[in-house]
Amino acid sequence: MFARIMAMVLAGMVLVTISLSSIWVVTLRQQQINARLNTLTEEAREIAYLAARNDASTMAWMMGADMDTQFLISWKSERVYQDYNAYIVVVDRRGRVMDNMATAIHDDPDFASSLNGRELRDLLIEVMGGGEVSLRTSIGGAPTFTVGVPFVRNGTVLGAVLIHTGAQTVEGGINEVILPVVLVATLITMILGLAMFIFIRRIMKPMHALTDASRAMSEGDFSARVNAEMGTAEIKEMAAAFNLMAEKVSAQDLSRREFVANVSHELRSPITSIAGFVQGILDGTIPPEEHMKYLGVVGQETGRLNRLIESLLALSRLEREDAGLNLTRFDMCELLRRCVIRRVNDLEEKHMDVECDFREDPCRVLADMDRMEQVAVNLLDNAVKFTPEGGRITLITRRAGNRAEIVVMDNGIGIAPEDRGRIFERFFTVDRAHTSGRGTGLGLSICQRILQMHGESIRLLDTDEGAAFAFTLKLDTEVREITDGRDREDQGKD
Repeated sequence: MFARIMAMVLAGMVLVTISLSSIWVVTLRQQQINARLNTLTEEAREIAYLAARNDASTMAWMMGADMDTQFLISWKSERVYQDYNAYIVVVDRRGRVMDNMATAIHDDPDFASSLNGRELRDLLIEVMGGGEVSLRTSIGGAPTFTVGVPFVRNGTVLGAVLIHTGAQTVEGGINEVILPVVLVATLITMILGLAMFIFIRRIMKPMHALTDASRAMSEGDFSARVNAEMGTAEIKEMAAAFNLMAEKVSAQDLSRREFVANVSHELRSPITSIAGFVQGILDGTIPPEEHMKYLGVVGQETGRLNRLIESLLALSRLEREDAGLNLTRFDMCELLRRCVIRRVNDLEEKHMDVECDFREDPCRVLADMDRMEQVAVNLLDNAVKFTPEGGRITLITRRAGNRAEIVVMDNGIGIAPEDRGRIFERFFTVDRAHTSGRGTGLGLSICQRILQMHGESIRLLDTDEGAAFAFTLKLDTEVREITDGRDREDQGKD
């Protein structure tokens, strides 16, 4: 992966470098051409200046009268020719001409033969009109640069100087531009490539760590973690999210293992008892007069096993993705009364009192009535189990904002501080050895799941004695509107 990313980055850098280098070459080349044209123009002006020093009306320098000026013009023209391989012509208004045609024909017959007299004449006319010419033209089909400068004396144009040279002469020397551009571009590419290599390697290092940790987790090693302090801010955030996910997966795996172990333990205990007593009856270890006694024990263990399986099935059904709710409007106070009646035998057996403190009565809610009855029964059963004889259970309904809050409270043995954070865990009971037969440890987990399905919560309250659980439900909207209206009417009467 790292190699592919580097290859893609380098390919992109090369393309960008080539594009920028091409633009740079074209720009430098144009600057070079402009510089050479400016140089040719300056050369033409110097020749024009020398020509203007003479008596232009007689063109004495052409006839040999001013040998110094003629020598200077010839020397200057020769130097320009050597530098630019140029055809140079100096002409006055009388049509007298001084040029280097003979030398041009001798050195470059093709260029000299491409000169077009008509085109030169048109250019001369423009220059003789007092204008300077600096342009790229095509003379005889060959690309040519032309520079034309008039020479003037006392404000009068006396003649013109024209310099013609092949385009390749001015545009030549491209290698002088390309070579440094290529060297600079190569150096820049190498530096950027090295910087990108270091940068990508720095980014990919934590990515490799993430990949290794993910592979380890896929193979069952949920202890794998990554350093969340390496890389960019995005990589750090990803590493932190991965570690959080790993923590949750590890916790779920531990919960799963504990769940399997607890289920195995809870199933093994009654099955072992049942198998032991039945085998004792069959092989005669238990005398006939004791059979009914131990068959009763077998029946109790069978009931315990049945309750455990029913709880497991109930929890499994609640956790299915397609588990739904049958929402209805009902009176929670009436439901609590029915649950108390169902447990009246257990309550009378332990001489327990039930106090109903229904501050919101009727307490109409919008919920799944069957599932809420299951919650109420579980909480009431817990209160009965863990409250000694002569104890008291209190049921409270009250309004908490736009919610109904239901509280089930007892004055029993309570819950130890070290156990308070685990009471909603599956199979967790305050009797750690799971030998008392008081419950499966699934009741509160089922309650919590049912309330989560309703979008509500259940919590353990802080109490001076015993234990108290509180959960919330949505109030029936229609009832709440009627009640609010009555409250406003009462306030108006006051």
